[in-house]
Formats: sequence, C-alpha cells, structure tokens
Amino acid sequence: MTRPGRHRSKDRLGRAVGVLATTLALCCGGGTAVAAPDCPPVSQAPTPAALQVAQRNARDRGFLWRITRDGHSSYLYGTLHVGKLEWVFPGSTVRRALLEADTLALELDISDPATLQTIAAGTAADPQSPALPPALETRLAQQMTAACVAPAALAPQHPLMRAVTLSMLAARRAGLEPAFGQETMLASTARARQMPIVALETVTLQLASLIPRDPALALDMLDQTLAQIETGAAQRGAARLATSWATGRLDELAHYERWCECVATEQDRAALRRLNDDRNPAMADRIASLHADGRRLFAAVGALHMTGPNALPALMAARGFSVDRIRFTH
Repeated sequence: MTRPGRHRSKDRLGRAVGVLATTLALCCGGGTAVAAPDCPPVSQAPTPAALQVAQRNARDRGFLWRITRDGHSSYLYGTLHVGKLEWVFPGSTVRRALLEADTLALELDISDPATLQTIAAGTAADPQSPALPPALETRLAQQMTAACVAPAALAPQHPLMRAVTLSMLAARRAGLEPAFGQETMLASTARARQMPIVALETVTLQLASLIPRDPALALDMLDQTLAQIETGAAQRGAARLATSWATGRLDELAHYERWCECVATEQDRAALRRLNDDRNPAMADRIASLHADGRRLFAAVGALHMTGPNALPALMAARGFSVDRIRFTH
C-alpha cells in the first residue's frame, strides 16, 4: 500500500515540474542574443520531453548541510547561479531536505515581482554619471557585439552591470545557462508547494557589494570584468566552478582565488571579499533568527559562500548550531 504522504510528495513534485517548465519558458524564450555561427548558444525553452528526461535522471549536486539548534533542524545548501538542463531537478537527498523544510530562504526572493523591479531600478544607469572613458566604452561595445547582444538590450543598465551580464552570457560558451541556475528550480518547487520564500539579504545591500559607490573603483571593476571576458578567463572560471559544484568538490572551491583568474591585485582580493565573505555574517544572523522563530529552513546560497574565513557553515556553528555536512552518494 502506498502511504498518503507519498502521494502528496509526488503531487507536489509534479506541480513543480509544471511550474518549472513555465518559468524556464519565460526565462529562455526571449533572449537578447541573435543566432549566428560565432555567437554564444541562444537560450531555448526546454521541451516537456526534455524536462521529463531531466527529472528521471536527477541526481544530487552541490553541497548540503543539516544545521540543528533549539530542538529542530534546517538545511543549508550551496547553489550555482548558472547551470544545465540536466541539473535543474534535485536528487533524492536534496529533494527529501526540501520536503522536510517549511520555508525556502534565498539570497533574494527572485520570484517576487517587487524584488525584480527593485533590482532593475538599482542596476539602472545613472543619467547623472559621467560618460565612460572612450576606451572602456569601445571595449564594452565590442563585447556586446561578440555576444550578439543588441546595444539597446543592455542600455538601461549601469555599465558595470552590462559587463556582469556579458560575463554571465560568456558562460553559455561553456554550456552553462543562467536560466538553469538552482534558484530557479528551488523557487519553482516552493511555489508549487505553496511554501513561503524569504530573502536573506536586501536588494540594496547586495547591489552595494556589486556596484561600488566610488566611481573610480567601479571603473576599475568594469575594466577587470571586461578583461576576464576578453581573455576567456570568465568562461574558463565559470566552467571550473560548475564542475567543482556538480562533483561536490568543496576543497577545490575553497581555493577559488588561486584558479579563477580573477584575483591579481589586492584590490581584486578586496572586491572578492566584498562580494563573498563580507556578506556572510548578516546572512548567518538572518538564518539563525528565522530558525529561532521555529521555521525549518531550506537556505540556499551561492556555493562560494560556503568557503573562506567566513564560510556560512562555520558561522552557523559559531551561533550554536550543530552543523553536519550531508555527503551525496551516486
């Protein structure tokens, strides 16, 4: 006899497939790129048959911890912000953790239209900002051409965010798609289960780590981001990061700074700390607070936040949690 709980779990996951298919169709169907022989692959919405194959072959990837305090457990999951179609469905271990949780916690609630509007406003070009130096303007235009992106598509964005977008598009040359990031899958599953989604950060705080207020520092970051795209470092780094994540190699991820080709100066090192380590204590406090309210969280945060001197698992242990990594078997 099949237990009623199993029927409910299958129904929830079945609804998640439908929601995910719709989400990916919206994410992948439009695209800004124009198909051409030397363009990055154009994002395409997966067919129902392809989604069924991906679900049937789902396996656990990434990094998962159980964190326990106050008599109940939550989960901490290291995600990847880009991915492949075959990665969008969770394996059995991650799926069980999701079903045990009652609240999904993401860096930002990407399923909230208000959040997306705030992100768009926060990453918009400032009409009061001085014009870019001609050399940087030319390089940015060249990379948009190389990515087959119409200039008007990114015109509303801050120049640094245009470069970040182009860096994400460069990952497509390594077979990685922003629309297939883990957050899309997790948010779709949560919506299908009518599971609350909470943010661990505010848009303002996250954008402050991405776009420095100092114009000179922003220009330097723009220069460095373009250089990584121009040399292929962005593509190589994304590919190695994805392989480390998919194979559960946390030790390799911990040495990201050595192989990412993105840290050449102390200024680069400071930028990486600002993007990664410096954000972790506030997220750890937020996770601890939500857990203390009695929630059983599934807290999903970029995998690099699980490394370094302020690694989230270590910060949760410092806040009185019992922290146990759950290793996947394949």
